[in-house]
Amino acid sequence: MKLRGADVLARSLAAAGTRHVFTLSGNHVMPVFDAALDAKLSLIHVRHEAAAVHMADAWGRLTGEPGVALVTGGPGHANAVSALYTALAAESPLILISGHAPLDELGKGAFQEMRQADVAAPLAKASWTARSAQGLAADVARAWREACAGRPGPVHLSVPNDVLDAIVDAPAFDVEVEKASIEPSPEILQALRLAKRPLVIAGPARMRAGMRALEEATGIPVIGMESPRGVNDPSLGRLAEVLKQADTVLLLGKRADFTLQFGKAFAEGCRVLSAERFSATEQLCAGGWRDEVRAALTYRPPEWQEITSTNHPVAVCREVQRLLERPDAILVCDGGEFGQWAQACLGAPRRVINGPAGSIGAALPFAAAAQLAFPQSRVVAMLGDGTFGFHMAEIDTAVRYRLPYLAVVGNDAAWNAEYQIQLRTYGAARAHGCELLPTRYGAVASAMGAHGEDVAGFEGLAPALARAAASGKPACVNVMIERVAAPKY
Repeated sequence: MKLRGADVLARSLAAAGTRHVFTLSGNHVMPVFDAALDAKLSLIHVRHEAAAVHMADAWGRLTGEPGVALVTGGPGHANAVSALYTALAAESPLILISGHAPLDELGKGAFQEMRQADVAAPLAKASWTARSAQGLAADVARAWREACAGRPGPVHLSVPNDVLDAIVDAPAFDVEVEKASIEPSPEILQALRLAKRPLVIAGPARMRAGMRALEEATGIPVIGMESPRGVNDPSLGRLAEVLKQADTVLLLGKRADFTLQFGKAFAEGCRVLSAERFSATEQLCAGGWRDEVRAALTYRPPEWQEITSTNHPVAVCREVQRLLERPDAILVCDGGEFGQWAQACLGAPRRVINGPAGSIGAALPFAAAAQLAFPQSRVVAMLGDGTFGFHMAEIDTAVRYRLPYLAVVGNDAAWNAEYQIQLRTYGAARAHGCELLPTRYGAVASAMGAHGEDVAGFEGLAPALARAAASGKPACVNVMIERVAAPKY
C-alpha cells in the first residue's frame, strides 16, 4: 500500500494509542488534518498553539499516556514552545509535532523557515526534524518512547512539508516502552531501616505513580513535591519543619534543587539518598513518625476557620470545596496568589497545578483536557483574573467540544503576586504597573456561549456556583475577592 507521509504520521499516532490530538490549523500541517480522517484521529482544535501544548500536558499528567499537540511551523511552533517549559518541569509525557519548511528549500529563505528543533531542544527531552516519510513511523515510535521512558517529559518532532507529501510504502509500526527495574537498592534499604525519622520525597512524575502504596507498605512518609513554592508549598502545611527533623531522606525522581533550597532545607547531618525508582514491601518505619508528619502536612492556621461570609480567598474556597466532595472530582489550580490559596485550601482525588515551572495561565486548557479525559468527572479550575486573560479564548474551545468544566475566577483587579512583592520590597507609595480592571469575566464567558456569572458579594457565591455546576455547560463564576498575599504558615 502506498501512503503519503501525512498518512504514515496519522496512522502511527493512532496505532500508538493516541485518542485526541490537540491542534491549531496552519499551512504546514493541513495534510495531517486530511490524513486524520482516515486514521480516525480526533482533532481538538484550539485557539492558540500554547493552549494545545498545555492540553497535551494535562492529558499526560492525568492519564499517563503522552498527550499529542500538533501545530504549524514558524510562528505557530514558536507560540507552542513556550508551553513546553511547564511540561518539562512537571515531568509530563507529551509529543509536540510541528509542521516545518520543506527540506529542499532550507537555507534558501523558505516560508516560515526556522531552526525549530534547535528552538525546542532546551525545553524537551529530545528534539529533532524528520528526514523522510518512510522514517516517520520510527520517528513517532521514538518520540513515544522518549516521552515515557525514565523520567517522563515532552518531546518535539518537526515534520517538513515535503516529508508529509511524499508517497511511500506503508511501514510497520511498533512502539514498546522499556520497563525500568524498580528493585530496591540494598544500600538504600539498609539506610532506611536504620533511620529513626526517614522521609521519601518524590518528584512530580513519581508522585503520580502510586506513592501512597509505597508509604503504606513501608510506613515511611512519602511527600510529593510539585509546587514552585517548594518547602513553602501552601498545600503541604509545615513541610519546612518536617524536613528539618528528618535524619534520612530518599529523593525519588527528585533533585535537591531550588524547591529544596539546594539541600539546605534539611538538617545538618541528614543523610540524603537518591534514586529514580524504588519499591519495598517491608515495614521500615514506626507509625508514630508518619502520624507526626501527616499532621504537620495537613496543618492549616486555626484563624482561617474564623474567616466566614467574606470575599477572602479562604471563604471562597470553602464554598468551592463542596463541589469537590465527589470520588471523581478533579481540581485544577493555576499560579498566582489566588491559585496558592486554592492549593492550600482545596482537596480533590486528583489535581493538576501550574507545577515547578511557576508559570501561570494554563488553567483553562488544563481543565478542558481533564474534562475530555474524564467526561463524567466534576472538573473545577481555580485561577486569578490575570491568569484568565492568557487563554480566555479557550472557553470557545470548551463550548465547541461541550466540555462542562467549572472555572472560578478570583478577581482582585491586579497582578496581585507582583503587587504584593512591590508592597513588601518598595512600599505602597511605589506599587504601580500591576493594576487591572474589575472586568466581568462571567459576562465574557456568556458571550462565548458558556454559562457565566459575576459575583460581587459573598452571599451570591454559593447560588452562583450551584447554577454553574447544574448548567451542563462550560461555566465561569467570576467573584470579586480581597487583595491579599498568598498564604504563609
